Amino acid sequence: MRRFLIPVVAAGVMIGGGGLIYSGLGSGTSPSVTAFASPSPTGPSPEELAAAERAARVKKLDAALKKVAASSPDFAVAVLDATTGETYQYRGSEKFDTASIVKADILACMLLKAQDADREPSTRELSLAKPMIQLSDNNATTSLFQRIGGKAAVTKCNKRFGLTKTAIDVHWGLTRTTAGDQVKLLTQFDSAQGTLLDGDSRETALGLMTTVDSEQDWGVPVVARAGETTSVKNGWDTRTADGGKWVVNSIGRVTSDEVDVSVAVLSHDNTSMESGITLVEKVAKMTRQYLKY
Repeated sequence: MRRFLIPVVAAGVMIGGGGLIYSGLGSGTSPSVTAFASPSPTGPSPEELAAAERAARVKKLDAALKKVAASSPDFAVAVLDATTGETYQYRGSEKFDTASIVKADILACMLLKAQDADREPSTRELSLAKPMIQLSDNNATTSLFQRIGGKAAVTKCNKRFGLTKTAIDVHWGLTRTTAGDQVKLLTQFDSAQGTLLDGDSRETALGLMTTVDSEQDWGVPVVARAGETTSVKNGWDTRTADGGKWVVNSIGRVTSDEVDVSVAVLSHDNTSMESGITLVEKVAKMTRQYLKY
């Protein structure tokens, strides 16, 4: 510790809060000095600073989404950043109809069923899975759904995936799910997340979900930047029971050497498919804008 010479005025004088005490002053004696160093002030750790910055971003995103929700149909969004392990949800536990995004679930369960039997997916299974994902073909979906065991089999499969808030319907498009569950499903296609699907199964799934027909290439992919890869499954539907309004959903992943993020955006009560797509893409882009992934 650096010492400063301070004139002695009287015995037993304590100098302020600096922790220096002079003692033993008297005729013919030399002062002895006992020094007590005050602890150096320390600021927040890098981890604490990062957590505070993250909390601030989340707060701003919450506020921005609430503002959108005030004048929009119902929507929900969930995000999982596999690189950092951070998650975000806005109304992530609210249930929505899946429409065709359930096809990604059926695909994952078909792949897991083949793994359980210690075999590759059959030629017939793949011939159904390809149009189901790339073209969102409903007839192919119904055939594959029935082939792997229908509602009972997919429900059992989803328990293994941890999809606790997804209720499979015999009419697969009426399945109910949450944005939080859909992000969990997407982790099955991500090697960083300890998926039940092996490397071959993940490669098959992503090979389909990264090559959807150009008319299906909307929603989550809108957040991607140059050099990033996107995988997606979208869903949309309108029913008389809903007054002709639209369910519009998008789930997918954005990946690169630096980015590995899963995003699920669900919505209903849209006045048209086009307006639903606009809403879903707006919400997806806001997650990247505020969360900075």
